[in-house]
Amino acid sequence: MLHNSLSIRRLNPSHTLSPLPLPLPTTHKPNQAPIRSMTSTIQQLQSAFEFLKLTPYHPPSWASKLNPIPSHSFNLGHFPTPVHRWNLPNLPKDCEVWLKRDDLSGMQLSGNKVRKLEFLLADAVAQGADCIITIGGIQSNHCRATAVAAKYLNLDCFLILRTSKLLVEKDPGLTGNLLVERLVGAHIDLVSKEEYSRIGSLTLTNILKEKLIKEGRKPYVIPVGGSNSLGTWGYIEAIREIENQSQNGTINQSFDDIISACGSGGTVAGLSIATWLSELKAKVTAFCVCDDPDYFYDYVQGLLDGLEAGVKSRDIVKIENAKGIGYAMSTAEELKFVKEIAETTGVILDPVYSGKAAYGMMKDMSQNPTKWEGRKILFIHTGGLLGLFDKNDEMASLVGKWRRMELDESIPRVDGTGKMF
Repeated sequence: MLHNSLSIRRLNPSHTLSPLPLPLPTTHKPNQAPIRSMTSTIQQLQSAFEFLKLTPYHPPSWASKLNPIPSHSFNLGHFPTPVHRWNLPNLPKDCEVWLKRDDLSGMQLSGNKVRKLEFLLADAVAQGADCIITIGGIQSNHCRATAVAAKYLNLDCFLILRTSKLLVEKDPGLTGNLLVERLVGAHIDLVSKEEYSRIGSLTLTNILKEKLIKEGRKPYVIPVGGSNSLGTWGYIEAIREIENQSQNGTINQSFDDIISACGSGGTVAGLSIATWLSELKAKVTAFCVCDDPDYFYDYVQGLLDGLEAGVKSRDIVKIENAKGIGYAMSTAEELKFVKEIAETTGVILDPVYSGKAAYGMMKDMSQNPTKWEGRKILFIHTGGLLGLFDKNDEMASLVGKWRRMELDESIPRVDGTGKMF
């Protein structure tokens, strides 16, 4: 029995739009290769014409025995994302770190969640859904990406967001991901962390699903982080993309290690099974930013079993703890690290996922340098830039470098471009 008496605090957008008819699936011409198995240049040229299209999906040959295989996917992201050398300071001897820029998979839809949503939303449309339900933290990147992608496809989006007991009755504001979610008209239901812990994400989404069904809607539920076996295909596809980039000369580099943050398990499940099946054969390490490694070994195992992968999670991925003082909570040292990496390399890390994963990686390199000597590492930047806006107050003391420009009143005016007054 569901807890239908639960009071969920709701924020409705000013108005809603009814879903419009979606285009019918397109088909490939005979013998036409799948879009993502072509070279990087052709992919980029075609992406402008294929964006938001529903296309038949053809898995990599090495993943063809996984089951079930998705039939279609939406083209939501700007792929392939770049890979480049990351000039991190103080690396062990002959160690190289390269960066897979999935933070550049789009703007409103940036980050790793886009890859999962390409498959999940194709399934939602196939099932005749007219709205999407998903759930996450108050600054969930996944919820923001889902809200945007749903509106791209003329679907309403309902978000259940977890916040503190002190704030659950108040307007959540417009900081970071919330601003984007509310701009695109997402319906927001607030629950406290205590309610979330007591009831669980599955029951919470089912409560909302039953309510919407009674109202005549056709909701499709996406789990936390988009991390189910179907969403896992997003990062199976990402490994094919990395393989293609290596083979076509975009990156003349093979990798010993692939490293990523782990927040809900789907990205890591896809990376690890695809690396194990493909020719990459790199060691996959995940730094978990919530829960603990044992929890994620078990959760990833469930995703692998859902694909009939026939392999143990502990045999194909190493999961390390990088939670620190808690999920989405940062120490002064972690925030200082994010600032120093930005100032040194120009790469902005989010404080919740990639920031903690990179911090954990660099800390281990400092403590165990011989372990990393000579290794070539590919770090997956999973995005989350908007999460930094929730850390404004904590970051303020770290930035500085501003001053009032000193100008003498006798300096003569010279008109030029950009005249404003």
